[in-house]
Amino acid sequence: MSIVVDPVATAGRHAAPADPRTAPDPRTDTDTPADARWLRRAVDLATANVADGGGPFGAVVVAEGVEVAVGQNRVTRDLDPTAHAEVQAIRAACRAAGTFALDGMTLYTSCEPCPMCLAACLWSRVDRVVFSADRHDAGRGGFDDSVFYELLARDRVTWDRTRVTALRLPESTHPFDAWLTHTARTAY
Repeated sequence: MSIVVDPVATAGRHAAPADPRTAPDPRTDTDTPADARWLRRAVDLATANVADGGGPFGAVVVAEGVEVAVGQNRVTRDLDPTAHAEVQAIRAACRAAGTFALDGMTLYTSCEPCPMCLAACLWSRVDRVVFSADRHDAGRGGFDDSVFYELLARDRVTWDRTRVTALRLPESTHPFDAWLTHTARTAY
């Protein structure tokens, strides 16, 4: 499995040109007409979602050129801080595909995934994530994900909000011991 997160999904798909100054820019080069079409679908979902009381984010999961699922930001509408468009699309795609692993699929999203959504993309094992607007565009709209990116780069003891601490109990490893001895477990 390889996860490539770039704005237009060009990494690994172009041969390296002789002159590096003419190399495709993964931030601006459109890989295929299909990528642009699916990104437009995600942007349309995001725009329509604003009128429906949701946030300005949309996502589409695609497999072999076929739409598997869509998601729109429902954080304020559903009072669920995890209901980001990418997470919604991943949940729906997993249900539709009957699996928790979306290998071979691409997630198209109207905006660069926040750290939570990026982690969801990694856990879902999508092959590619292609986004249109970036974190700076989101910041202009009042969605400043850079705060989270910066926070995650710091040592947790320096966090001034949502303190994260560990308390090791003698039974801390019991769930993992049970997992390792459970013969019918589904590895992921």
